[in-house]
Amino acid sequence: MERAVGWFVFLATALLLFGFGYYIYHTAERKGWFVIKAKFHTYVQSSTGLNTGDSVVMMGFPVGQITLIHAMPPGDPRNVRVEFEVRDPYFRYIWAQGSVAKVNAADFLGKREIEVTRGTNGPAIVVTQPGSVFTNIAELEQLVAGETNQWQLYQDVFDENSNLVFAAYTTLDAANLQRIAELKPDSIYAYNKTVNRNRIVASWHQRSHRYENFKSDSDDTWMRAEESPAVTERLEQVIAQVQQALPNVLALTNQIATVLNNSANATSNLNAALVEARPMITNFALVSAQLREPGGLGIWALGTNGNEQVQGSLTNVDALLAHLADVTSNLNAQVQANSNMLGGISKAVTDSDDFVQGLKRHWLLRSAFKTKTTNAPPAKGK
Repeated sequence: MERAVGWFVFLATALLLFGFGYYIYHTAERKGWFVIKAKFHTYVQSSTGLNTGDSVVMMGFPVGQITLIHAMPPGDPRNVRVEFEVRDPYFRYIWAQGSVAKVNAADFLGKREIEVTRGTNGPAIVVTQPGSVFTNIAELEQLVAGETNQWQLYQDVFDENSNLVFAAYTTLDAANLQRIAELKPDSIYAYNKTVNRNRIVASWHQRSHRYENFKSDSDDTWMRAEESPAVTERLEQVIAQVQQALPNVLALTNQIATVLNNSANATSNLNAALVEARPMITNFALVSAQLREPGGLGIWALGTNGNEQVQGSLTNVDALLAHLADVTSNLNAQVQANSNMLGGISKAVTDSDDFVQGLKRHWLLRSAFKTKTTNAPPAKGK
């Protein structure tokens, strides 16, 4: 019985230890304890909305977390230093050009988060490949000849005019090494891309344009920050603008009230005018009704006796026309009766014309019948 109890206790303890170990391993794997992490830092104006342990994102993925937030010493132009770490493989997207730390609003309660953008050009800021320094190019040539397409530059190479000749990561071969030898550098930094470590071993040094051994307190892992104000600060700015604009809004409201009062007064005056115009409208309606009746226009224009007067005038005109017709008929009858009347009249007109023509030819009266000369051209001879 004692032996059985001992085996039971042993097995229970073993199962407990196994379960505890599995829990620790699963937690470590979930939190990335076995994954390579690279440390970076940036400087912000305010730590509002940022807390230690908050996630760091890249392209929408959580890639790390904030490890430390502290204020800078007095006299330092920078306000707050924020340190964070990025897990493998995401720190390999962070390059010397194009990668920035964006501090964006995460919610409407003032929470902010750090978003790291992927690089667009240049070398990676941190690497896991160790490099070597060669003062003898012949030694590097032997390594390149024996390990083809494995060795790459660990630095940028410039000529005597500071023009870039070969950039970092350029694969080395005999032609490249010959060109580098012509530049007569003091040393060459190179690395074997097939060799990796399980930790960060070097960081890009911007001033020297090469990788140097990694130091946790180095400024090589600094990233430029693009900080947007917190939501609370934006709300305060909006409230300040509203307060500034409020007097103008109140003045506009007063003007609108004045316009409405004037409109009410104008409406009241219009109602009064309509009341005064109501008799005129009634009379106009009566006149319109009279005009729609037969002969209404004549009665309205000439009065009630106008129709009788017009009828009498028309009767008189008819009598006058009849008398003229009688006179014309008598004249026609006389003309028809005396056939020589028209001949006599025609002869009288002809004699009168001859008499006038004779006066024109008389020497005493010739000057009275002179005509004015014109600019007409002379008649052509026959």
